[in-house]
Amino acid sequence: MRASPRREGPMGGTRCDSIALATGGGDRFRLAAAALAALCFLAGSSDRAKADAGGLSFWLPGTFGSLAAAPGVPGWAYSSIYLHVQTGAQGGKEFIQGGSVVAGLNARADALVEGLTYTFATPVLGGQASFTVLGAGGQVKAGIDATLTGPRGNTISGHATDTRTTFADVFYQGALKWNFGVHNTMVYFTGNIPSGTYDSNRLANLSFGFTAIDGGVGYTYLNPATGNEFSVVGGLTYSGMNHDLQYQNGIDFHLDWGASHFLSKNFQIGMAGYYFQQITGDSGPGATLGDFRGRVLGFGPQVGFLFPVGKEHQGYLNLKAYRDIAAENRPEGYTAWVTLAISPAAPDAPPKHSLIRK
Repeated sequence: MRASPRREGPMGGTRCDSIALATGGGDRFRLAAAALAALCFLAGSSDRAKADAGGLSFWLPGTFGSLAAAPGVPGWAYSSIYLHVQTGAQGGKEFIQGGSVVAGLNARADALVEGLTYTFATPVLGGQASFTVLGAGGQVKAGIDATLTGPRGNTISGHATDTRTTFADVFYQGALKWNFGVHNTMVYFTGNIPSGTYDSNRLANLSFGFTAIDGGVGYTYLNPATGNEFSVVGGLTYSGMNHDLQYQNGIDFHLDWGASHFLSKNFQIGMAGYYFQQITGDSGPGATLGDFRGRVLGFGPQVGFLFPVGKEHQGYLNLKAYRDIAAENRPEGYTAWVTLAISPAAPDAPPKHSLIRK
């Protein structure tokens, strides 16, 4: 393994590499946080959402984006993520929610995620390993037009609302990344540890009520000479049984992408999108709406800023938003993200022990 030579270009030498290193790929903090947004969505969904419990999966489409597979700087890093989710449904839309089949809903969720990541300096299988743990709290507000007979015999009619401030599950994520000049690859896994705050009798929850695991692979093209970047990540999700509802989500496939251009050494702008497809149906006695499979496409804009934090650390601020389109048996709404990450500053040039291969 050898360090790549310095490459001069419009980004100012290796500064574009430094951005990727400083942000740790920009998305390692967002993976579990995005799953948290999916938890928020459990408070509500739309567009005849009958795939997965509440029409939602463990994986929130759009979790990964630009710089997903780019390497980070060894050491500890901190992240703070604000998530806003809002959806609406007409009275004719039905889905499983809080142990019942409900029709018509308006929901809003706001959550603040706090996370810590440690990136190892010692190579693992020739790559760079990292591990992240996140926790969060937030508020969910949901209102429905009618509640029909539920999968466990619950029957309520008329308008109902529920507002709850609570904690989410604990999330973990591991990643292993390799760098080959302008090409970067990675593998990852993630999952949740239930917090015990799930209540099947409530419309609003920030916890799933089941455990899930997810894993996949990713690729990032990052060219410091031109300032161009493109990333794509695909994965599969397996969800366990929700024993309170006797409901188990099917296996989900997801593909997230991001493309951006660095207008300067500290500022990037671009677009991001996703494709989500449930490949097996829901199951269990509580899956009374049948073997429905969800699908959704989405896209939206993004901007990123890099700034110094003292002499030894750097900050990265990313703002992005997604709008769902072409949804089938899934919610259709929008999600806004604000991510702030503080990590060790990247060196001006890769050190001799860098994991960059030529």
